[in-house]
Amino acid sequence: MANATETSSEAPGRSERKRRAILDAATEIFLRHGYLGASMDEVAARAQVSKQTVYKQFASKEALFIAIVGGMTGAAGDEVQRKIAELGERDDVEQQLLAYAERQLTVVLTPRLMQLRRLVIGEANRFPDLGRALHEGGPGRAIAGLALAFARWADRGRLAIEDPRVAASHFNWLVMGEPVNQAMMLGDEAIPKPAALRRHAAAGVRVFLAAYGVRA
Repeated sequence: MANATETSSEAPGRSERKRRAILDAATEIFLRHGYLGASMDEVAARAQVSKQTVYKQFASKEALFIAIVGGMTGAAGDEVQRKIAELGERDDVEQQLLAYAERQLTVVLTPRLMQLRRLVIGEANRFPDLGRALHEGGPGRAIAGLALAFARWADRGRLAIEDPRVAASHFNWLVMGEPVNQAMMLGDEAIPKPAALRRHAAAGVRVFLAAYGVRA
């Protein structure tokens, strides 16, 4: 256990390692016990730091949880958005959308992210900032990125779209709606297998292009 009198003169690298250890420990505890069941004492013990150090890094239990939500959704969002700058620049619209949809489903539909989503929804009324962080880092970010790509394709005559953001919302929920709801309501074992996700993604892309694709 770390000494309770850690000073404020810690080297930046050591402080960052402690912060990372606290976040890793707290993530496991919050996901296992929920917000109300999580204890800052347990977080400190698991991270092998003092409780004083936990509060030095995070002013409150809520601040710690918000950091966890932001970190997990941010990392997932980075992976979903990988190569999105190229989306809309190539002419193979169907293949590009299919690759994006499969990546999005694979990244989002993991047990840990589903656990986090259930936990945040359960605490949304108590801590609206948590729900806001989840939305902004998840579907909000995905829809914004898609809207930019769709605008590029529309400008180049590859999609027939008047409002790229509306089209992005349609695409996002065509792909994500049913699998996410299924996993949220029926538990982690209800997450579809990779082959089923690929079929679902392909069907979503076909429906989207039937509405917004450009006929030769």
